[in-house]
Amino acid sequence: MISIDDIDRRIIKTLNANGRISYTELAKDIGLSRVAIQQRINALLDEGVIERFAAVINPEKIGITVSAFFNVEVEPKSLQSVADALAEEPAVTSLYHMTGPSKLHMHGLFMNNKEMETFLNEKLYKLPGVIGVDCQILINRYKSRMGMRL
Repeated sequence: MISIDDIDRRIIKTLNANGRISYTELAKDIGLSRVAIQQRINALLDEGVIERFAAVINPEKIGITVSAFFNVEVEPKSLQSVADALAEEPAVTSLYHMTGPSKLHMHGLFMNNKEMETFLNEKLYKLPGVIGVDCQILINRYKSRMGMRL
């Protein structure tokens, strides 16, 4: 585990709110030089504290209307191969191994119900080792975490 100080925390908090802020503007906000800010950000990237910079897209604005959560029960011996296969699927946005009897918790985004049905029938159900699938479709998003709380 890397040790981060209060300045690093301020940098991370600011970048989490505005990943497009310039080094110069961030340096003014924090009270350091642009070079010092750039060095700290590079160190945070090198250490894996900051994993990447990305644009956060609102799926509904680009026609992706179905957001679904899946609990996938898998034979223990097939857990890794099923996880590897699902991790490669473009519709799968997150995938976690959860406690309990060999469960994978997965989130997926689909253009419509037909696309989700095709994913289920042609990909998920056909994976060797999948025992059962429970699916819940999102009705309304009240909060979605981007980054993490410091």
